[in-house]
Amino acid sequence: MTGIDWLAAIGVLLVIEGVLPFAAPAVWRDGFRRMLELSDGQLRFIGAASMLGGVFLLILLN
Repeated sequence: MTGIDWLAAIGVLLVIEGVLPFAAPAVWRDGFRRMLELSDGQLRFIGAASMLGGVFLLILLN
């Protein structure tokens, strides 16, 4: 991957991350509030599952 590819990937990530707060800020805020109530272990599990899912998707695409 070139530097341009990385910048494009970050740009797509920012667009996807911004859709929910833009379209439904109350839903986003409620979800964020619920995430704050999770324990560190639960957040780590969600983060690990997200990273593994992303790696799996990248492997499938290549």
